[in-house]
Amino acid sequence: MRLVIARCSVDYAGRLTAHLPSAPRLILVKADGSVSIHADDRAYKPLNWMSPPCTLKEGEGDSSGVWTVVNKAGEKLIITMEEILHDSSHELGVDPGLIKDGVEAHLQELLADRIETLGEGYTLIRREYPTAIGPVDILCRNGEGGTVAVEIKRRGEIDGVEQLTRYLELLNRDPHLAPVKGVFAAQEIKPQARVLATDRGIDCVVLDYDALRGIEDDKLRLF
Repeated sequence: MRLVIARCSVDYAGRLTAHLPSAPRLILVKADGSVSIHADDRAYKPLNWMSPPCTLKEGEGDSSGVWTVVNKAGEKLIITMEEILHDSSHELGVDPGLIKDGVEAHLQELLADRIETLGEGYTLIRREYPTAIGPVDILCRNGEGGTVAVEIKRRGEIDGVEQLTRYLELLNRDPHLAPVKGVFAAQEIKPQARVLATDRGIDCVVLDYDALRGIEDDKLRLF
Protein backbone atom coordinates (compact mmCIF):
# COMPACT_ATOMS: atom_id res chain seq x y z
CA MET A 1 0.00 0.00 0.00
CA ARG A 2 1.21 3.47 -0.87
CA LEU A 3 0.29 6.39 1.39
CA VAL A 4 0.56 9.90 0.02
CA ILE A 5 -0.38 13.03 1.95
CA ALA A 6 -0.49 15.98 -0.40
CA ARG A 7 -2.08 19.32 -1.07
CA CYS A 8 -3.97 18.56 -4.25
CA SER A 9 -7.09 19.11 -6.31
CA VAL A 10 -9.07 16.26 -7.83
CA ASP A 11 -11.24 16.06 -10.95
CA TYR A 12 -13.41 13.12 -11.93
CA ALA A 13 -14.53 12.74 -15.54
CA GLY A 14 -16.90 9.97 -16.52
CA ARG A 15 -20.65 9.44 -16.43
CA LEU A 16 -20.67 12.62 -14.36
CA THR A 17 -18.08 15.21 -13.38
CA ALA A 18 -16.92 16.20 -9.93
CA HIS A 19 -14.28 18.57 -8.59
CA LEU A 20 -12.47 18.73 -5.27
CA PRO A 21 -10.71 22.08 -4.78
CA SER A 22 -7.19 22.30 -3.44
CA ALA A 23 -6.71 21.01 0.12
CA PRO A 24 -4.46 18.63 2.08
CA ARG A 25 -5.64 15.05 1.56
CA LEU A 26 -4.63 11.43 2.04
CA ILE A 27 -4.30 9.34 -1.12
CA LEU A 28 -4.30 5.54 -0.81
CA VAL A 29 -2.97 3.38 -3.63
CA LYS A 30 -3.65 -0.26 -2.80
CA ALA A 31 -2.13 -3.43 -4.19
CA ASP A 32 -5.40 -4.28 -5.96
CA GLY A 33 -4.95 -1.12 -8.07
CA SER A 34 -7.61 0.97 -6.39
CA VAL A 35 -6.99 4.65 -5.69
CA SER A 36 -8.95 6.61 -3.10
CA ILE A 37 -8.79 10.18 -1.79
CA HIS A 38 -9.59 10.88 1.86
CA ALA A 39 -10.15 13.92 4.06
CA ASP A 40 -9.51 13.98 7.81
CA ASP A 41 -13.16 13.18 8.57
CA ARG A 42 -16.01 11.05 7.10
CA ALA A 43 -14.68 7.95 8.91
CA TYR A 44 -13.68 5.34 6.29
CA LYS A 45 -15.57 6.82 3.34
CA PRO A 46 -13.37 8.44 0.65
CA LEU A 47 -14.13 11.75 -1.03
CA ASN A 48 -13.55 10.13 -4.39
CA TRP A 49 -12.09 6.88 -5.64
CA MET A 50 -11.46 4.57 -8.58
CA SER A 51 -12.13 0.88 -8.12
CA PRO A 52 -10.01 -1.80 -9.81
CA PRO A 53 -9.22 -2.72 -12.45
CA CYS A 54 -7.65 0.62 -13.26
CA THR A 55 -4.27 2.05 -14.18
CA LEU A 56 -2.34 4.88 -12.53
CA LYS A 57 -0.02 7.05 -14.59
CA GLU A 58 2.12 9.66 -12.87
CA GLY A 59 2.81 12.59 -15.18
CA GLU A 60 6.17 13.43 -16.61
CA GLY A 61 7.87 16.67 -17.65
CA ASP A 62 5.61 19.68 -17.34
CA SER A 63 2.85 17.44 -16.04
CA SER A 64 4.97 15.71 -13.38
CA GLY A 65 2.55 16.77 -10.66
CA VAL A 66 -0.51 15.22 -12.31
CA TRP A 67 -1.71 11.68 -11.62
CA THR A 68 -4.22 10.17 -14.02
CA VAL A 69 -6.20 7.09 -12.98
CA VAL A 70 -8.23 5.38 -15.75
CA ASN A 71 -10.63 2.45 -15.35
CA LYS A 72 -11.75 -0.03 -18.01
CA ALA A 73 -14.76 2.16 -18.88
CA GLY A 74 -12.46 5.07 -19.74
CA GLU A 75 -13.47 7.15 -16.74
CA LYS A 76 -10.68 9.29 -15.31
CA LEU A 77 -9.65 10.48 -11.89
CA ILE A 78 -7.16 13.32 -12.29
CA ILE A 79 -5.17 14.32 -9.20
CA THR A 80 -3.16 17.53 -9.47
CA MET A 81 -0.41 17.60 -6.86
CA GLU A 82 0.64 20.99 -5.51
CA GLU A 83 2.77 19.86 -2.59
CA ILE A 84 3.63 16.34 -1.41
CA LEU A 85 3.95 16.21 2.37
CA HIS A 86 4.48 12.48 2.74
CA ASP A 87 5.01 9.53 0.39
CA SER A 88 5.66 6.00 1.63
CA SER A 89 4.98 2.41 0.58
CA HIS A 90 4.30 -0.55 2.87
CA GLU A 91 3.98 -4.26 2.08
CA LEU A 92 1.02 -5.56 4.10
CA GLY A 93 0.93 -9.09 2.71
CA VAL A 94 -2.13 -11.33 2.60
CA ASP A 95 -4.75 -10.33 5.15
CA PRO A 96 -6.29 -13.21 7.15
CA GLY A 97 -9.68 -11.47 7.15
CA LEU A 98 -11.96 -10.36 9.93
CA ILE A 99 -12.80 -13.00 12.51
CA LYS A 100 -16.16 -12.17 14.04
CA ASP A 101 -17.57 -13.52 17.26
CA GLY A 102 -20.49 -15.79 16.47
CA VAL A 103 -19.81 -16.54 12.82
CA GLU A 104 -21.72 -19.37 11.21
CA ALA A 105 -18.95 -21.95 11.71
CA HIS A 106 -18.91 -21.26 15.44
CA LEU A 107 -22.69 -21.31 15.67
CA GLN A 108 -22.65 -24.66 13.88
CA GLU A 109 -20.11 -26.06 16.33
CA LEU A 110 -22.03 -24.80 19.36
CA LEU A 111 -25.39 -26.08 18.11
CA ALA A 112 -23.92 -29.48 17.27
CA ASP A 113 -22.64 -29.75 20.84
CA ARG A 114 -26.05 -28.71 22.17
CA ILE A 115 -28.32 -30.29 19.59
CA GLU A 116 -31.06 -30.69 22.20
CA THR A 117 -31.59 -26.93 21.75
CA LEU A 118 -33.73 -27.89 18.75
CA GLY A 119 -35.98 -30.09 20.87
CA GLU A 120 -36.12 -32.94 23.31
CA GLY A 121 -34.72 -36.18 21.95
CA TYR A 122 -32.66 -34.64 19.13
CA THR A 123 -29.39 -36.46 18.38
CA LEU A 124 -26.55 -35.49 16.07
CA ILE A 125 -25.73 -37.55 12.97
CA ARG A 126 -22.87 -35.32 11.81
CA ARG A 127 -21.79 -31.81 11.00
CA GLU A 128 -21.00 -30.78 7.41
CA TYR A 129 -22.94 -33.72 5.98
CA PRO A 130 -21.68 -34.07 2.38
CA THR A 131 -23.99 -33.84 -0.62
CA ALA A 132 -23.41 -33.42 -4.34
CA ILE A 133 -24.25 -29.71 -4.07
CA GLY A 134 -22.35 -28.92 -0.89
CA PRO A 135 -22.31 -29.83 2.80
CA VAL A 136 -25.39 -29.56 5.00
CA ASP A 137 -24.47 -27.68 8.18
CA ILE A 138 -25.98 -30.26 10.54
CA LEU A 139 -27.79 -33.53 9.94
CA CYS A 140 -29.57 -34.92 12.98
CA ARG A 141 -32.54 -36.99 14.18
CA ASN A 142 -35.51 -35.66 16.07
CA GLY A 143 -37.27 -37.28 19.01
CA GLU A 144 -39.35 -39.46 16.69
CA GLY A 145 -36.26 -40.74 14.87
CA GLY A 146 -36.85 -38.69 11.74
CA THR A 147 -34.01 -37.09 9.81
CA VAL A 148 -33.59 -33.30 10.07
CA ALA A 149 -31.32 -31.06 7.98
CA VAL A 150 -30.30 -27.80 9.65
CA GLU A 151 -29.06 -24.73 7.79
CA ILE A 152 -27.35 -22.16 10.04
CA LYS A 153 -26.92 -18.46 9.32
CA ARG A 154 -25.99 -15.44 11.39
CA ARG A 155 -28.75 -13.53 9.61
CA GLY A 156 -31.49 -15.63 8.11
CA GLU A 157 -32.60 -14.34 4.71
CA ILE A 158 -34.42 -15.75 1.69
CA ASP A 159 -31.20 -17.02 0.08
CA GLY A 160 -30.62 -19.27 3.10
CA VAL A 161 -34.10 -20.75 2.81
CA GLU A 162 -33.53 -21.42 -0.90
CA GLN A 163 -30.23 -23.12 -0.07
CA LEU A 164 -31.87 -25.39 2.51
CA THR A 165 -34.68 -26.18 0.05
CA ARG A 166 -32.13 -27.48 -2.46
CA TYR A 167 -30.50 -29.66 0.19
CA LEU A 168 -33.87 -31.09 1.23
CA GLU A 169 -34.81 -31.95 -2.36
CA LEU A 170 -31.55 -33.89 -2.72
CA LEU A 171 -31.59 -35.58 0.70
CA ASN A 172 -35.17 -36.77 0.25
CA ARG A 173 -34.05 -38.85 -2.74
CA ASP A 174 -32.01 -41.02 -0.37
CA PRO A 175 -34.27 -43.83 0.92
CA HIS A 176 -32.02 -44.27 3.96
CA LEU A 177 -32.71 -40.69 5.07
CA ALA A 178 -36.15 -39.81 3.73
CA PRO A 179 -38.33 -38.24 4.82
CA VAL A 180 -36.04 -35.33 5.74
CA LYS A 181 -37.42 -32.24 7.44
CA GLY A 182 -35.72 -28.86 7.44
CA VAL A 183 -34.79 -26.41 10.19
CA PHE A 184 -33.62 -22.90 9.36
CA ALA A 185 -31.61 -21.60 12.33
CA ALA A 186 -30.15 -18.11 12.73
CA GLN A 187 -29.48 -15.40 15.27
CA GLU A 188 -31.95 -13.24 13.37
CA ILE A 189 -34.51 -14.32 10.77
CA LYS A 190 -35.96 -11.80 8.36
CA PRO A 191 -39.78 -11.77 8.10
CA GLN A 192 -39.74 -12.61 4.38
CA ALA A 193 -37.45 -15.59 5.01
CA ARG A 194 -39.72 -16.85 7.78
CA VAL A 195 -42.77 -16.63 5.51
CA LEU A 196 -41.01 -18.55 2.73
CA ALA A 197 -39.70 -21.19 5.13
CA THR A 198 -43.12 -21.72 6.69
CA ASP A 199 -44.69 -22.03 3.24
CA ARG A 200 -42.22 -24.81 2.41
CA GLY A 201 -42.74 -26.69 5.68
CA ILE A 202 -39.38 -25.61 7.12
CA ASP A 203 -39.20 -24.83 10.83
CA CYS A 204 -37.46 -21.62 11.95
CA VAL A 205 -35.35 -21.42 15.10
CA VAL A 206 -33.78 -18.24 16.47
CA LEU A 207 -30.45 -19.04 18.11
CA ASP A 208 -29.34 -17.34 21.32
CA TYR A 209 -25.57 -17.19 20.91
CA ASP A 210 -24.83 -16.46 24.57
CA ALA A 211 -27.09 -19.30 25.72
CA LEU A 212 -25.32 -21.70 23.36
CA ARG A 213 -22.01 -20.64 24.90
CA GLY A 214 -23.41 -21.23 28.38
CA ILE A 215 -23.36 -17.57 29.37
CA GLU A 216 -26.04 -16.63 31.86
CA ASP A 217 -28.32 -13.76 30.86
CA ASP A 218 -28.28 -11.23 33.69
CA LYS A 219 -31.33 -9.39 32.36
CA LEU A 220 -34.52 -9.60 34.37
CA ARG A 221 -37.08 -12.00 32.91
CA LEU A 222 -40.85 -11.99 33.45
CA PHE A 223 -41.09 -15.70 32.58
